[in-house]
Amino acid sequence: MTKTIATPRLSTGVPGCDEILGGGLIAGRSYLLAGAPGAGKTIFSLQWLRSACARGERCMYITLCEPGAEIASNVAGFGWSLEGIEVVDLSPGGEELGESAGEYHMFPPSEVESIPVWKAIYQAVQQKRPERLVIDSVTQLRYLATDDYQFRKNILGLVNFLNKAGVTSYLAFEPNEMERDTSVALAVDGVIRLSLEISASLAIGLRSVQIEKLRASDFMSGRHPLRIGEDGIRIFPHRIEGAGSIRPGKQMISSGIATLDELLGGGLESGTTTLLTGPTGTGKSTLGTQFLANHGQTGARAILFTFEEPASFIVARSKGIGAPIDDAVESGALKIVRINPLELYPDEFLAMVREAVEMDGCQIVMIDSLRGYQFAMEEFGRPQAHIHNLVNYLSRNGVTTILINEVEHITSTSLKATDLGVSHLADNIVLLRYAEHAGKVIKVIGCLKKRIGNFESELRQIEAGIDGIRISGKLQYLQGILTGIPAFKKDE
Repeated sequence: MTKTIATPRLSTGVPGCDEILGGGLIAGRSYLLAGAPGAGKTIFSLQWLRSACARGERCMYITLCEPGAEIASNVAGFGWSLEGIEVVDLSPGGEELGESAGEYHMFPPSEVESIPVWKAIYQAVQQKRPERLVIDSVTQLRYLATDDYQFRKNILGLVNFLNKAGVTSYLAFEPNEMERDTSVALAVDGVIRLSLEISASLAIGLRSVQIEKLRASDFMSGRHPLRIGEDGIRIFPHRIEGAGSIRPGKQMISSGIATLDELLGGGLESGTTTLLTGPTGTGKSTLGTQFLANHGQTGARAILFTFEEPASFIVARSKGIGAPIDDAVESGALKIVRINPLELYPDEFLAMVREAVEMDGCQIVMIDSLRGYQFAMEEFGRPQAHIHNLVNYLSRNGVTTILINEVEHITSTSLKATDLGVSHLADNIVLLRYAEHAGKVIKVIGCLKKRIGNFESELRQIEAGIDGIRISGKLQYLQGILTGIPAFKKDE
């Protein structure tokens, strides 16, 4: 029987990056870090070195372009220092950083002219024997090469030298040069590409990382969004969530309103996904919050992600209908999180949901609304795919999910549960609708679908006032309600 030996892995020190690399970098290999200016190559590589330095590993940073003093000044904005990192400045006119930045070697322009830069790199590595190395950037070495052949020969020799020495290295490179000449990408063991794009519709910068090559290892393919914050870079892996096997319906989620629970055959089964759909102002959000607040009285935790209105508005509205949620919010049973659609990537939002479920123990998740979610996510591919991924994750973890959906038409002869084409994801669909009756506008509620258990198919009138939400008896004397203009039934 052959024994499988695990390949040693090194953490990148960048949250989320180890996951997309299948556990981290393989030790003693060389990796190409490709990215245009401003994509984050320097921050990414220094974050990697600092994490290794904190564990006592010998680290070296060779800069060929930006002076070392400027690098130290720039990273100081993150509260970082280069202490403990061997900085070798081969940039034109580089100046010594000083003792506070750690050991430092500077080759004056006159010396660089007499000692080829390639030789200076070899000497620095041989003298200090680093375990981790960053060369920023190899593009400069290409510019110094007399011809393409010499550059390819030298870069292949450098990679072989570093690998034989057991050095794990990042070689920064400009993507346009990489596309013009693939020799560097062929020589290294892995290619990590950082991207910065400007959204045409949102007019904001979109950052991402993509693994294009990783020898001797599997990796998580696709584009993974990243964000540069006060602590450096964080990556949000684009996980494809598989379908779950948890059996739903172990518990019945009550709204606390007897007539509504009766309409829904007792309430909502735990672990199911419910779509509350209808035009604006019909009470979808209020109804969903009612389920969250009532279930919170049992001690269970719930969270509401709102893309459209502040938490204070939601709390005030609940007071206005005599169903205050202050106690649930103050006790932590109900958490309300306001989301700005311009600030989050889809995978970043999924990470927030995962944290609420896995860290905070939330058993109910409500998203208000799918239209706001669509606006936030459409720049990153089809919103339906992201919603499907989100629902798969929640269902697999037995979480009860409530999705609020707004339809455009107040009244219509055609009936659609959603304009997004995601109604197939819902186990339960509850429709709220406007109708004109007896010279006034009324609101109507009905259950269109329920995968588990029975429900009443009759339509009822719903009202919200200072006494709370009231559900009337069956509207058995009216027909054509869903068209928006009901009429009395004719005697047969």
